[in-house]
Amino acid sequence: MTQQKMSAKPQSRSEQKKQQVLVAAIDLFCSQGFPNTSMDEVAKQAGVSKQTVYSHFGSKDELFVAAIESKCVGHNLNDNLLSDPSQPEAIISQFAQQFGEMIVSPEAITVFKACVAQCESHPEVSRLFFEAGPQHILGMLAEYLAAVETLGQYQFGNPQHAAVRLCMMLFGELKLRLELGLEVESILAERETYIRGCADMFLRAYRC
Repeated sequence: MTQQKMSAKPQSRSEQKKQQVLVAAIDLFCSQGFPNTSMDEVAKQAGVSKQTVYSHFGSKDELFVAAIESKCVGHNLNDNLLSDPSQPEAIISQFAQQFGEMIVSPEAITVFKACVAQCESHPEVSRLFFEAGPQHILGMLAEYLAAVETLGQYQFGNPQHAAVRLCMMLFGELKLRLELGLEVESILAERETYIRGCADMFLRAYRC
């Protein structure tokens, strides 16, 4: 791990500016919503020019999608995580932990609630969010489960349905309470045990 970090190339100035834009964008999208956020505001908060924002992201829609995807990557929800079908127990357990953390993060809850609140007036925002976040992750997980199934130890039937079942289980009571603005302190200590239990139950259900 240390060797990998030491060998990683430093970000170029362009990559650094792109990251600044993504951080500013997710902050503004969360605090004031997609419709009320302009590319000018993103540029100002990121400390870059508007031209720089557009050089990396051709439109606000593209920036929104990239900001959502960056949160997934930030929680290690990418192809690198779901890459070894020979180790489903370890991979599914790690996926459950990473996904379970992301879906109850303040940013994820804020964006989700904003999409629900604006789904009638701005349905395109909900579509962009779904495609960049849930649909993307479900697709990666379904592909991984299909690869695992070819090795013969697990039978998922419909990998897409199985992926949905796992993710819905991982939502749990905590996500529901956060979405409703209810207190969560009383159940926080149980979250890790719940996540592990979901992963174990899921694997037992599909083991041959």
